[in-house]
Parts: sequence; C-alpha cells; structure tokens
Amino acid sequence: MKVHNITKFIDRRRELRNQATEEENILWGELRNSKLGYKFRRQHSIGGYILDFYCAKKRLIIEIDGAIHESVSHKEYDKLRDRYFEELDYKVLRFKNIEVKSNLKKVINKVKNLCNGSPLS
Repeated sequence: MKVHNITKFIDRRRELRNQATEEENILWGELRNSKLGYKFRRQHSIGGYILDFYCAKKRLIIEIDGAIHESVSHKEYDKLRDRYFEELDYKVLRFKNIEVKSNLKKVINKVKNLCNGSPLS
C-alpha cells in the first residue's frame, strides 16, 4: 500500500507549496538543493498528512509551527500526528515561526546535528 505522496493530495501539496509562509520559504532556502548534504522535499505527504519538509534518507520530518499551533486542540492534534510518525520510525522536528526568523542558524544546526547522528541540544 502506497503511503508516500498519495495522488489524491497532489493538488493540496501544490497549493501549499505555492502559498508557503515566509518562514517556510526561509528554511527551504537553507534545505533545498542538498545544501546540508541531504535531499529534502517540501510539502511531501505520508499517509493522510502533508509535511512541511521531509528527508527520506534520514526519515526526518520538519514542521514549522505558526500561532495556530498554540491552541489546545491543535497541540493535541500535533501530538497525535507526531506519535503516528514516531510509530513508523520517523523523527519529527518542530520549530516555531519565531525560531526560524530570529535564530535560523540554531535551527539549521539542530537539523544538521540530527542528520549527522548527534543528539539534539
């Protein structure tokens, strides 16, 4: 059974790429073209979920969270979603918009460390 980039989500994935947030564009500028030594995709889907960024080789998912993720209901949804991925042996990294905008270097270092097998700090 196919779980990656299911065809029925192609239009939604394209729409999300075309309407990317400023923070997603900033981080994509650092991840694209294997700049960190690994290929990342944006708006990749696994199961019924569309991810902000995904590295298949490292089984790494990166999510950029805006203000909506602060609501109690959205926090619960994110927990369930993260648990789903972790049960499938994916690693999930979440960053807040403000982290990407104000401390991009720290965000990139966390991604690099995880990709290179170092513990997160």
